[in-house]
Amino acid sequence: MTDTPARPDLPDHLSIDPRSPHYHESVLQHSIGIRFNDKERTDVEEYCLSEGWIKVPAGKTLDRRGNPLLIKLKGKLDVFYR
Repeated sequence: MTDTPARPDLPDHLSIDPRSPHYHESVLQHSIGIRFNDKERTDVEEYCLSEGWIKVPAGKTLDRRGNPLLIKLKGKLDVFYR
């Protein structure tokens, strides 16, 4: 028998920024895959399943605090554990 740790359910809204109220460290400890418009994305900073959007960096552009400038893309979204 293999002892695999139980994975928490994927939340509707998740962010990788620790300052965000949608940050869930227990979920981010596992490898998460995000498929957006039938293409797997690895550059997603935040997503919302119910509204069908992701936020990704806009190139190398930074805001005044030095964080990447994010743009919101809407489309078909699928989130899963790898």
